[in-house]
Amino acid sequence: MLIGDVAQRSGVSARMLRHYESLGLVRPSGRTDSGYREYSEENIRRIFHIESLRSLGLSLSDVGRALDDPGFAPAELVDDLIRRTLDRIAAETELLTRLRRIGAAEPGGWEGVLRIVSLLQGLESNNAGARQRAALSAVSAVEETSVPVEALAEAVLGESDPNVAGALRWALAQSGEDAVAPLAKGLGSPEAAVRERAVRSVAELPTDGATAVLRDALAHPDVVVRGYAALALGERGVADAVPTLIDMIVGARNDADAADALSTLATDPVSADRIATGLVDRLALGTTGTPARRRLTQALADIPGSTASRALAGLARDDDRAVALTATYVLTLRDDAP
Repeated sequence: MLIGDVAQRSGVSARMLRHYESLGLVRPSGRTDSGYREYSEENIRRIFHIESLRSLGLSLSDVGRALDDPGFAPAELVDDLIRRTLDRIAAETELLTRLRRIGAAEPGGWEGVLRIVSLLQGLESNNAGARQRAALSAVSAVEETSVPVEALAEAVLGESDPNVAGALRWALAQSGEDAVAPLAKGLGSPEAAVRERAVRSVAELPTDGATAVLRDALAHPDVVVRGYAALALGERGVADAVPTLIDMIVGARNDADAADALSTLATDPVSADRIATGLVDRLALGTTGTPARRRLTQALADIPGSTASRALAGLARDDDRAVALTATYVLTLRDDAP
């Protein structure tokens, strides 16, 4: 069979067949009287074997070793091919993600594309200062063009430097509702640090969607997530946060901030009575020790209304001297003391 016929049958060009011959991969079985190469059935089978091995990503030199070396062991080479393929997939996936983020930002021209590329590169820098500058540049970019919100969210969820994280949260706050969903994904992370970054970032978004996510976070299994969600909701006047805030006071977890949040909520008379009742109920539990009862008593000091005043009057006669003294002192500062 002549080279043209072999090329047609195998799908390998005549030029590539000659290249294989020059490398010693395929040797024609002979030549015609006119000097044309002749290929046997064995030659054709070898050509198909070469193409099969090349489809796996083997170089031509590796193909030659695989076909001609009786002691060739493919396992190590296959493992290496797997590693190289995974690296290539990772690189292509990273490129695809970057392209999608640029597309989502809908830049109006190449200047916008280049600005977004520069931002993404800055966010990926190993230098904290460069990352912070990139985050700050995103804030100004919001006024000119869209920014890749998912990239900012991913960056803040993985950022350990507090200054950079603060700049990123500020940038995300400018993006409004669009930032809620990518940040909320972080609440499901198996890493506690990522969950904390997620809830703190959501807490800085002044949107209805963020408030809804924070409400759901009150039932989160992570006590830190619940705490940050409750503090943020307290500032927004959401009374659902009251039980968690009281738990924080009992557990001495950001108890001063929790008491401040309760005080803010207590500006509403109905909420004030609910908060006072909740604090009194926790004081009545026998499992609450002296330090916790004192913190609860101090929290009552900032809750207006007769319910809190009556509770304090009763606590002034408490068997626990520290609690009684605290209540007595607080009563002297209140205008509504009984």
